Amino acid sequence: MVPVWYWIVSAILLIWNAIGCAACYSQIAASPDKIAQYPEGQRDAWIAMPVTARAAYVVAVGAGLLGAVALLLESLAAGPLFIASLVGVIVQFGWFFAVYKGMSKAGLSSAAFPVFIALVALGEIGFACASKAQGWLA
Repeated sequence: MVPVWYWIVSAILLIWNAIGCAACYSQIAASPDKIAQYPEGQRDAWIAMPVTARAAYVVAVGAGLLGAVALLLESLAAGPLFIASLVGVIVQFGWFFAVYKGMSKAGLSSAAFPVFIALVALGEIGFACASKAQGWLA
């Protein structure tokens, strides 16, 4: 039997990933006028971001959301979806830090939220693996 805390964690992950999807959509759908209002560093990074990094952003949040839904459906698909999400995170932020050199442009503090996002993605994978090991996913 799946414990109550499993459903709570899964619901929190669903909300977290839905917020990520909403943020992604709002950035991708932003008009040029809206983008012009971003802080300079954020605006410059967004304009410079190649389509591959934007696609990785979509994969990261989309696969994360589907992974959370899979948890709520007690599906084994959660693990692979969360792995796909982490790959998207790595590609997206890999571009920002390695190619764009975002930390040198935006400072050390620019790494805080991406590191948190990557840790959550790792936690999602761990949670899915532990849930599978407990027999809660089929």
